[in-house]
Amino acid sequence: MLYTYYFQYYMGQKFILYIFICIVLFSCKKENTNAPGTLPNSYSNQALGASAKDMLRDDQYNNITIQIEYMPGYPLDTATLSNVTSYLSSICNKPGGISITQTEIPSGGDTLNVTQVAIIESQYRTAYTSGNTLALYILVTDGYDTAANVLGFAYRCTSVCLFGKNIYDRSGGYDELTRIALESGVLEHELGHIMGLVNNTTPMVVPHQDTAHGYHCNNPNCLMYYEMETSDNVFGMLGANNIPKLDSNCMNDLAANGGK
Repeated sequence: MLYTYYFQYYMGQKFILYIFICIVLFSCKKENTNAPGTLPNSYSNQALGASAKDMLRDDQYNNITIQIEYMPGYPLDTATLSNVTSYLSSICNKPGGISITQTEIPSGGDTLNVTQVAIIESQYRTAYTSGNTLALYILVTDGYDTAANVLGFAYRCTSVCLFGKNIYDRSGGYDELTRIALESGVLEHELGHIMGLVNNTTPMVVPHQDTAHGYHCNNPNCLMYYEMETSDNVFGMLGANNIPKLDSNCMNDLAANGGK
């Protein structure tokens, strides 16, 4: 099954940043087929959450490589890459390290849905899990999701899409996050879903799933909470461009599943 988890942004009197789970959009077989968007690597066609243990532990894969492909004008900032590397290094047991490559690909058009994103990935992705290396893929588009407020989603076991134009449009202005903070926050949240949070292949040590909103944390101060509204506490944290952190329950879940 191919799932997506959405990180959304809405504007009100100040701003409201939403993270919520979307329903299953479409299904695909785990094995390699000739269907549009199917990858030539059976591991990478698995459902979201299937690689959680492999991300967290070092018994099979001791390093991570991240292939980022961006559409014209929307590369991820070098500070974002540093933030994400630090984030994963603090959680995942990867003594071989984490490496990132970033290259440009052609424009994808004004809007893309998850099916179209998967097809683009199948056309351009070249880094796949093999040997002792776990490979992740991040696509950064120059357009929007078909729902204009979506900033990004995770899909399949090693795949993430960020809507770069929407992130640029929704950051850097008065009373808004910087682009680096918004990019980093969206990507780190989606990587949390890749690592099986919350209660999606990474079991909970103690109950803390917000079951009304899918695979998300019930702590409003956690990176994996489904929405971060404009309360003084959250707005002050985000307004200062501090990226929300995983709370102790989420960190304990990851540690119990093989993380640090």
